[in-house]
Amino acid sequence: MTKTTFPPIVVMGVSGCGKSTVGSLLARRLGLTFIDGDDLHPAANKQKMGSGIPLDDADRHPWLAEIGRTLRDGAGDGSGIIVACSALKRRYRDQLRAAAGEVLFLHLTGSAETLTSRVAGRQHEFMPAAMLTSQLAALEPLESDEPHILLDIRESPATLVEQVRLALTNDGGTTASRSVA
Repeated sequence: MTKTTFPPIVVMGVSGCGKSTVGSLLARRLGLTFIDGDDLHPAANKQKMGSGIPLDDADRHPWLAEIGRTLRDGAGDGSGIIVACSALKRRYRDQLRAAAGEVLFLHLTGSAETLTSRVAGRQHEFMPAAMLTSQLAALEPLESDEPHILLDIRESPATLVEQVRLALTNDGGTTASRSVA
């Protein structure tokens, strides 16, 4: 039996959308490696965000470079990889693709109300709830030339994982843009 191969996958979206939960569940389901992009932030970025100060592009550049290397290395060794990363702007996604080649983005989407209630109900090491507003303002929708699947966070994480698994295995892992809900 041959193992299905997938492009490097980025589970993206704003704080509170479930990137880490869905990414880790999907990785287990597909037999891939999962890495939380938050773990790749330099300490200075974590401190800045923990103080309620949004990162600027100069802060994000080395972090995105590390995520790009991680995606490339995970794809290169054949084990397959999923990384949780906000990837809010087109230029950030372009930077990831420049480093890793083909990348599939799984965009977890939801209303501001749903996201606010989720963020209010959790403790995060360096992402206070107040940061959600700046992330929503910065979010640039994926474009048709960016391989992606849109996922509605009103669904359970298990349902989202199954939707992605079916989408990936039914079309042989190709990365056509689609909305799954």
